[in-house]
Amino acid sequence: MLTPPSPSSSPVNDTSSRKRQRSPSMHSEADSSSPKRAASQDLVLENSSSPREHPAKADYNADEDIDTYMAEQGEANIPLTLDLSTPPPPPVTNLTPMTKLESIDSLRKKPMQPGEMWYLVARPWYKRWRLACSGEEDKEGRVNEADLGPVDNSSLVDASGNLISSATEGVDVEFVPEQAWNLLVQWYGEPPYTLQRKVITRGMFNEASLELYPPRFKIHLLSPQPIDNDLEESIPLTMSSKDTLSDLHKHILLAVPKSDGGERRVWRLTEGGNWTRLHYPATRLKEDGASLLEDNRKYLEEGMIESGDTFVVEEAGPDGKWLIDGLPRSTAVSGTTTPLSTADSSTRLFGTSDFFSNLQAKATIAGNETKVEKKALTLKPPVTIKVGPSSNIRSKGPKIIPGTLGLGNMGNTCFMNSAIQCLAHTEELTEFFLTGVFEDELNPENPLGMRGAIAEAFGALLRRIWDTNSSMSSYSPREFKSVLQRFAPQFAGYQQHDSQELVAFLLDGLHEDLNRILKKPYVEKPDWEGGGDKEMVALAKESWDGYMKRNDSVIVDLFQGQYKSTLVCPECQKVSITFDPFMYLTLPLPVQKKFTHDIYYVPWDHSKSHVKVPIEMSRDSSFRDVRQQLARWMNSDADLLLTLEIFNHRFFKDLDDHVSWGDVQDNDIIVCFELPCHARQSRNYKKQEGDPFILPVFMCDTIQSISRTSSYNNTISYFGYPFFVVLDEKQATDPDAMYDAIIERLERWSANVRDLYKWEAGPSDASMEEVPIPITSAPAPTTETVTEIKVNGDVVNVEEPIPEEGDIVDEKSIVIQEDASMSDTEPDDSEIPRRVGTKKGIYNLRLHGPVYGGSNYGGLYNISSRGLVDWEMRKNRARADEKPILLRHGDSLFIEFDVNMKSYYFGDDRSAKWSHWEEFIHPDLAASRKSAEARKDKKITLQDCLDEFTREETLGQDDLWYCPRCKKHQQATKRFDLWKTPDVLVVHLKRFSNSRLLRDKIDAFVDFPVQGLDLTDMIGEREVAKRLLSENVNVEELGLTDLDEPLVYDLYAVDEHLGGLGGGHYRAYAHNHLNDKWYHFDDSYVSEANADKAVSSNAYLLFYKRRTSRPLGGKSHLKIEEARNKPKPSTPTPEVKIEDSQLPTPPAESPPNSYTDAEPDIDATDSSFMTPYSDGISSPGSSPPPLEYIPAVA
Repeated sequence: MLTPPSPSSSPVNDTSSRKRQRSPSMHSEADSSSPKRAASQDLVLENSSSPREHPAKADYNADEDIDTYMAEQGEANIPLTLDLSTPPPPPVTNLTPMTKLESIDSLRKKPMQPGEMWYLVARPWYKRWRLACSGEEDKEGRVNEADLGPVDNSSLVDASGNLISSATEGVDVEFVPEQAWNLLVQWYGEPPYTLQRKVITRGMFNEASLELYPPRFKIHLLSPQPIDNDLEESIPLTMSSKDTLSDLHKHILLAVPKSDGGERRVWRLTEGGNWTRLHYPATRLKEDGASLLEDNRKYLEEGMIESGDTFVVEEAGPDGKWLIDGLPRSTAVSGTTTPLSTADSSTRLFGTSDFFSNLQAKATIAGNETKVEKKALTLKPPVTIKVGPSSNIRSKGPKIIPGTLGLGNMGNTCFMNSAIQCLAHTEELTEFFLTGVFEDELNPENPLGMRGAIAEAFGALLRRIWDTNSSMSSYSPREFKSVLQRFAPQFAGYQQHDSQELVAFLLDGLHEDLNRILKKPYVEKPDWEGGGDKEMVALAKESWDGYMKRNDSVIVDLFQGQYKSTLVCPECQKVSITFDPFMYLTLPLPVQKKFTHDIYYVPWDHSKSHVKVPIEMSRDSSFRDVRQQLARWMNSDADLLLTLEIFNHRFFKDLDDHVSWGDVQDNDIIVCFELPCHARQSRNYKKQEGDPFILPVFMCDTIQSISRTSSYNNTISYFGYPFFVVLDEKQATDPDAMYDAIIERLERWSANVRDLYKWEAGPSDASMEEVPIPITSAPAPTTETVTEIKVNGDVVNVEEPIPEEGDIVDEKSIVIQEDASMSDTEPDDSEIPRRVGTKKGIYNLRLHGPVYGGSNYGGLYNISSRGLVDWEMRKNRARADEKPILLRHGDSLFIEFDVNMKSYYFGDDRSAKWSHWEEFIHPDLAASRKSAEARKDKKITLQDCLDEFTREETLGQDDLWYCPRCKKHQQATKRFDLWKTPDVLVVHLKRFSNSRLLRDKIDAFVDFPVQGLDLTDMIGEREVAKRLLSENVNVEELGLTDLDEPLVYDLYAVDEHLGGLGGGHYRAYAHNHLNDKWYHFDDSYVSEANADKAVSSNAYLLFYKRRTSRPLGGKSHLKIEEARNKPKPSTPTPEVKIEDSQLPTPPAESPPNSYTDAEPDIDATDSSFMTPYSDGISSPGSSPPPLEYIPAVA
């Protein structure tokens, strides 16, 4: 491959059907409680509202019909050896919440099987359900199972009850199998919205996937004349793309019940999609390109049936006559109609390669002139097609300018339409296909290609777009989409996608389908061995020649360039240079999309203040980068820093290397602790023998005893900031040593540090540490409150005087001399206080066992008093060990304070030390803010983006380079440089960031030239050639040619994206090389435009062509000229009469939302290029960019 850039009904005895069958577990009875979807609705069951009724549907039970259909889902076709049945659900009663959680988790682990039904569950409800069942708690508080209610999918549907287009698994939605869904319904009740989806296979390898957006159709009743007061709307019908045409035919008739028992038939419209009323006038059938719907076993996608298609049901009168004259009775359609198939073509439509004709198989051609075998009725007159190189299509009406054909939106396909228009207006690529050269270079045997199908489909589509005799103003490329999704299942269905991803796939697919290398040899990639400019040129040429041995196509000739990658080891200065191809440039935008948040930094040394440090970093940065930044600013080591999120006085989240800085929310409290040992948050950390214990310590009020069956955490009242204590193995054997270590850590937070220790007067002891004594004027308490429980059970509080001996006040009087006259005298050694130990009884030390399922410091938020461990139990277990260590890695410590001790040592929340942080602003941050302010009003140019692309950067921890000299992975510096550029340069402006928690778009305006993009000074090959020429080196011997002509490029197309990730739309601007005019393409709407209007903040993909005196395309250009100069055959060109339905045009579409404010220059009244709008309904949301809907500007 190219290097990537920087439901069906079947007879019981029919075992040959290709249709995937549903499992026996899906067999359902037709009753009022069935969750199956009514045929006239979407796959959403709405209890709150019902669809509008009309007379024709008065006696129609859609639930029964659809249940009957679902029960007929090919069960007999499943081999006897395949058992997809599921056991009955477990009893509802006596299930604990945890058992329910385990049951659903177990069912969700099974892989999807084709034919199964899975259900969608909104992520917010699913998250609350998991919290309720697991007993865990998040920032929104505890969730009780009794408060859950039925599954709430309201966040997944729009006002019409349709699934939103931005539904992303794991972010917006979770998928559960049918059995799991049934359990949720049994436990919590029937939900207002049931979103049921079928598992289908997609692509060449039949990959199982959920069909989130099945095709939706509109059904009408044929009426002799228009009905003036027709208030009924068309009937919606949702099917699966893996249903067959017979299924579709059957369910259309089921959705529209008979009125008098006459025969019926179904018409398919190629236009007229904007008709919304139920009754469809017969007079419109002809003008809307109606043809009878085929009834066979083809899948809908094979029959080119797309979402948004319109169907009309016609019923014969009592006399057996049809409303539409001229149809023999033998072709009448009933519920069990004979298939109306068509014959296969023996000749291709476009010269020798009509890919779409083969795909549709509608015409039979024999001899030099023939007529289509008429087995499928159409109501449009035939047109004449000459079979020859130009393969022009003649039809009635005024001809359109070649290259101005609009592409209909088939449902969220604007991303595809805009990309196709840009590629179709690449003149040299278009000529390669229109002259038929591509047919000679098809490589169907390439295992990396698409068997030539992508190239054939693209070529046939280009012929439609550039047809010189066509009067079609728009065309829905459903055939192309069918081929595309066959080989690229990621583009199947009607989800929204990224236009750039499609361009990349098409260029790569076309390359492999047209690769001139039939058998790729093995080529070893050369590496830099050192040297000067000559060696550099030789390495680049060897790399390119090696690549060309495996890759040679029109895509390489036009779109491929080469860049140089330089890596430098920071330790040994080893330089590695490689040369790689590219087919488009992905340029970052030099927009500082940085996120600023305060981090509360707690140094280990008590002499250093705890401070609040504002950190400003890119959202793409990891917390590894954050810790490295803090280490530089605070003169520490990044491996000693521990970053966590605190919420409700507990550690809520472990912010290790895997966590992104962009995941932080504005109100999160992030704390960084400095430790005296490795903090173990780095992914490179390896456990060592004798590692100390790093234990989190939680401060709390006295924990009341609880029963084993009480709820989680209901007796623990936390306060203050949790912190960490580091204990060696010796300390881990003695609870008293642990107590002392914690006392030392409490010095940072206590208002009375001296009173954490015992003191005595006397000479200084070298072994004793002198501690500064804070003097406070606060009056000492004289009484304390004691709680007593009387015999009768009453609880009373009694005030008692504080004892005079051994209390805090007494000890304080030893140190503080009240006599002012003594304050000026030097105390002798016997009067200097010294610390003789920690004061006992300040708090009670409790031990909590490891939290299973949590990694390192994760999971600590949901620790509970259930996990408290008795010290004696640990001591008894440790006596048998050689080292009687009482701790385990993963343990936590609780320190209980009574109300008086808590108040004395820490004060209230307002005065506590953890409520006061001095702000520390590093000079680097101040300078960065000043620089950002100066750049705020500066315009961004394309050159700025190129400079950002070539800027040297240091590799991240996730992308280390193995240095062959140091024999280890290094965080090297890396730089990209353009070595040589292609004839056609595609520039991708990287506007989108997308992760599970961060989806963003950069809307900054980038100024780029329409004419004269000069890259001469940025190309490494040119720069090296200049130096060699100055040294009198013959550069032609080195393969350096064409050095005099500047590398100047002109814009010819722009793929633009409007809106954000929550909703948007793709459009395109393109230059027509035939008349030298620019056009704006908005799906099926095409208008003449000014090139300058393409330069906007919506620009996403830029297409540039090199301005040069030589022909572009190299080898491909020579083949194009050779094909043009071939003598034309003297035999007369045969003509073929085919039905106009061979070339379907899109249905007339309702106008889209207004874009007037975004593009005020476009004249929407220009009738010269006005075309019908697409019937594909756009919907908000997307991930990542491809979006279809933008609200109208007020």
